Amino acid sequence: MIAQPCLTKKNLVGFVLILCWHLTSFAATFPIQTRHALAMHGTAKYPANFQSFNYVNPQAPKGGQIKLAAIGTFDTFNAFIPKGVEADGINLIYDTLTTASLDEPFSRYGLVAETMELPTDRSWVIFHLRHHAQFHDHHPITAEDVVFSFNLLRTQGRPFFQYYYAQVLSVTALDAYRVKFTFKPNGSREMPLIVGEFPILPKHYWSKHTFSQANLEIPLGSGPYRIKQFSAGKNVVYERVKNYWGAQLPVNRGRYNFDQVNYEYYLDPTVTVEALKAQDYHFRLENNSKFWATLYQGPPFDQHKIILEQIPNQEPTGMQGFIFNLRKPLFQDKILRQAMNLAFDFEWANKNLFYSQYKRTQSYFQNTELAATQLPSPEEITLLKSLSTDIPPEAFKQVYNTPQTTGAYNIRNNLRQAAQLLKQAGYQIKNGQLYNAKQQAINFEFLSYDSSFERILLPYAKNLAVLGIHMSLRRIDTSQYVSRLRNYDFDMTIHSFGQSLSPGNEQKDYWYSTSADIPDSKNLMGIKNPAVDRLVDLVINAPDRPALVLRSRALDRVLQWNYYLIPNWHVSYYRVAYWNFLHHPKITPPYGLDFFSWWIQK
Repeated sequence: MIAQPCLTKKNLVGFVLILCWHLTSFAATFPIQTRHALAMHGTAKYPANFQSFNYVNPQAPKGGQIKLAAIGTFDTFNAFIPKGVEADGINLIYDTLTTASLDEPFSRYGLVAETMELPTDRSWVIFHLRHHAQFHDHHPITAEDVVFSFNLLRTQGRPFFQYYYAQVLSVTALDAYRVKFTFKPNGSREMPLIVGEFPILPKHYWSKHTFSQANLEIPLGSGPYRIKQFSAGKNVVYERVKNYWGAQLPVNRGRYNFDQVNYEYYLDPTVTVEALKAQDYHFRLENNSKFWATLYQGPPFDQHKIILEQIPNQEPTGMQGFIFNLRKPLFQDKILRQAMNLAFDFEWANKNLFYSQYKRTQSYFQNTELAATQLPSPEEITLLKSLSTDIPPEAFKQVYNTPQTTGAYNIRNNLRQAAQLLKQAGYQIKNGQLYNAKQQAINFEFLSYDSSFERILLPYAKNLAVLGIHMSLRRIDTSQYVSRLRNYDFDMTIHSFGQSLSPGNEQKDYWYSTSADIPDSKNLMGIKNPAVDRLVDLVINAPDRPALVLRSRALDRVLQWNYYLIPNWHVSYYRVAYWNFLHHPKITPPYGLDFFSWWIQK
């Protein structure tokens, strides 16, 4: 046992001086900075005295009513809980601490927060709130509201909030207009940016209402719009807030120009183009290649009353695909998933159904430097080898490419390869039906709410039938569809996984093992892979851009070679149709359309 020294008054004074010196030296290692904006890497594009974003028109006139189309229905204005189908546009009534610019990969500028104070190690951040920020009832937005909102969303909100903000250790109101977020040690450098993204909810309102209920009670917000009126499931009208507290902020100047925003609901997507021609609504962002090629014709277009534009963008396209529900024993076999990938003839579909408008998606980080489009570097191979033996061997020595065909509706070679894979894995065909080694018939249901996908799925079903695999199509209404996806009650469906140039905490919600069993998570496929879990952690905690790129590419490879889905397609431009009284700025930002910087010219 080591004898303890006697702590005399003289020793105590010396001890305190030494301790203070150490604390001062440690603090000096991480100097504190106060900023108007935060960038993920480097510095933000716009200086503290900027007047507006470059891609808006600061002199855009205010006024007019814009009508937009929505598909399906809605039954709640509470978009933050895993219940109901929220109304389109509900985000317009809420403000956040910070807001993004759409001409930078990932930067956040003060909105409710005027400035942000943080050390260079980003272990915490203090938001200094604007004293004039207020809710629609003129109640000031305070640090107490921020703390209340964060805790409410993380404890009672969608599972997404739990994963996205899992690295927050504590949130504290230092005074009425300062709130501090402290992060777990060795956490992600993006945390100071993403804690500024959640909507600020009024404590004085929600303390008297039940947050867990999905209903059509109009909530109190603080944003540029408020709900004016609605017809349940049919339409909702937002009106621009007079004397909106944030109207003259640089991040809002030239934006939110419409006096009213009216979302009209349609049950069938095919009806909406005709409704646009009849001026029942005014703007459409088209995502159907057949509609774009065949339906935008007639007098309104010939007379230039409706304008058609293809606006290029540099947005990460992410991954859309026919996803497998791995919770189903049927789809836990990677060989079956690989064979089903071989049966999809994209080239034929693109030529005959899509009018050659699309490119095949190869990567979960498509259209970014994060995509694994080349052989892995030595550093990446070392990383992959250190993770797990569960990584497919192809990830170390091949570049993933989706199966190719001639486009002539002859995929005999692909189907022959698929049949050989299945036979080697113990599958057998009896009377036109494929069975696995346990003598289970390979039959499943494809769930959808959009009839326009049937023209793509029916030819795919015929190809699968050649292999003895029987896929039935099931189309249901939007409410049922949302409910079944939240509870993972499906075999296969279509889904998109959006990405950014700076992937982070959202990757846990997409791919992490623990999210697979939580209802309403984004891990719809039910992925449970230790290597994926480790790579997600590494992506989130990447110390710099080179490390983020390397780790994201490694994650991409593991996802690709496990055949968790059948990749779909993408375009790198927006297809928009709008009535000619609508105008937009000359500059379109590379990472978003920013429709609310458009205006009506009377």
